[in-house]
Amino acid sequence: MTDLREQAAEHLRFFADLGVAGVSRDVRWKSRAADSPQVPVSGSQPPAAGAQAASGTPRPVPGDVIQIARSGAEALAAIKADIGPDCPRCKLATLGRKQVVFGVGNPDADLMFVGEAPGADEDIQGIPFVGRAGQLLTKMILAINLERDQVYIANVIKCRPPGNRNPEPDEIAACEPFLFQQIDAVRPRVIVALGAFAAKTLLRTEDPISRLRGRAYDFRGAKLIPTFHPSFLLRSPDRKRDAWEDLKRARALLTAPVGDRE
Repeated sequence: MTDLREQAAEHLRFFADLGVAGVSRDVRWKSRAADSPQVPVSGSQPPAAGAQAASGTPRPVPGDVIQIARSGAEALAAIKADIGPDCPRCKLATLGRKQVVFGVGNPDADLMFVGEAPGADEDIQGIPFVGRAGQLLTKMILAINLERDQVYIANVIKCRPPGNRNPEPDEIAACEPFLFQQIDAVRPRVIVALGAFAAKTLLRTEDPISRLRGRAYDFRGAKLIPTFHPSFLLRSPDRKRDAWEDLKRARALLTAPVGDRE
């Protein structure tokens, strides 16, 4: 109990340094964090509650962000500061990554895109989706009558895995809580999961993306729509029509009245 009190006090001191003056009493913040994906789990287990630091010393993994910031921008700034510029929470810190790639876009976006992990271009520039796949994603966003700076873009993993391999379970366990904090800070109405890895990780399932796409799932107070990753679409342009159908579903959810977002 003492450790929890000390951690809470440290969080409060941190937010006080940012100039945060109060705590939100809006009950929607509480109900939102309690939401969970309504899909069956098939052969997968949630990440472990803790993560191993690069030095071999266990590091605490944060839970949901404490919603006492006055805006999404302030909450995101606090999360980014908590991660730090040289995050040591998993072994990716010692495997050649150049920098942490946090996220970019409108902190109050209605639409959020979640990918897998940074690639080489992203690792250099510190911004998600800036390579060829990122250029295609920008075109996809424009296709539904939005600008890139109107949405929020992030990845499950904030550091580039060596050789662009898939993130490993301990890396997910260390980094995924920060993504959940980002989602809770932005409070998007619709989340588009880009690619099999992001969709399967968020929905806690081993079902293939071909089976997951085509419908919307409840996820942390938003509707989550799985679709193909832009890099896959560059290799398989014949699947762009399917991705377009997914984007149209996202657009329809964004423009539908609140009671009709099913």
